[in-house]
Amino acid sequence: MPAETAPHDAAWMAWPSGSYTLGDTAEEADEARATWAAVANAIVEFEPVHVLVPASEREAAARFLDPRVQVHAQPLDDAWYRDIGPTFVVSDGPEGRRLGAVNWVFNGWGQQDWASWEHDAVASGVATEVSGAERIDSPMVNEGGGIHTDGAGTFLVTETVQLDPGRNPGWTRADVEAELARTVGARKVIWLPRGLTRDSERFGTRGHVDIVATFADRGVVLVHDQRDPAHPDHEVSRELIALLEAEHDADGKPLRVVRLPAPATLRDDEGWVDYSYVNHFVCNGAVIACSFADPVDDEALAVLADAYPGRRIVPVDARPIFARGGGIHCITQQQPAL
Repeated sequence: MPAETAPHDAAWMAWPSGSYTLGDTAEEADEARATWAAVANAIVEFEPVHVLVPASEREAAARFLDPRVQVHAQPLDDAWYRDIGPTFVVSDGPEGRRLGAVNWVFNGWGQQDWASWEHDAVASGVATEVSGAERIDSPMVNEGGGIHTDGAGTFLVTETVQLDPGRNPGWTRADVEAELARTVGARKVIWLPRGLTRDSERFGTRGHVDIVATFADRGVVLVHDQRDPAHPDHEVSRELIALLEAEHDADGKPLRVVRLPAPATLRDDEGWVDYSYVNHFVCNGAVIACSFADPVDDEALAVLADAYPGRRIVPVDARPIFARGGGIHCITQQQPAL
């Protein structure tokens, strides 16, 4: 699996259509549509974008999406294509460079009682087929938001996701590592103990890594740094930073940990927020970054600019996405270039 910073042929997304994603009013529905479209329209300035859209939302999608965005008809339960789409991989062999698409088992983030996944469980097939990738089926329940890689065989995961009894009952670390080696080329798996507090509550993913830590480059890890002791993620950040500062990559080289500050906003109407600048999307020549109309926005965007030299930092107000359970990285999936 290449790093997200490697060149892309395209980006993939799914259009919001589920009841809780669209909300209870026409205003809430248009807020979701406008925000998903803002991300797609930002990315299409830098690389092709494909969006899965159910028939009921085709007209609405046409109102909001840039005409350059390619739409594919597909029934959906939800709008998080990072999780329901394939994880793309590449291989070099006698026949040249080939594209593969790992299709994980998806079961609603561990069979959550509020989730449905009849359509989402097969939605990865669209990107697999359209891209022309060789399909690689995995028996492991996993989501794209549950893994991050440096592109050289080092992977970040969380114990609460791949070892979740609602996902992979009876699996061990060794089982997960062997499957990640077979499917995405993992040589070293770094296990984080958990994710952020809000994401670990009832309507979360049970701890996706893509909201707490990511590779900006080989050997360089950006980590969510909650600096306010009043927020329970302050302790989470301290634990993860200490763990990563003591870790090495697949080649035995120590990691350099860069702290990416958390927003100053601590709570919303539902409780402690999990707003995170870590949950950005790297595309060709740019970083589509989360902003929160927060006093820390400028500082965090400056850290991202330093971490990704030569790329334009494009902020999008991600509060409507986080209010629905995720962020910009959660709704995007990269297709690497061959």
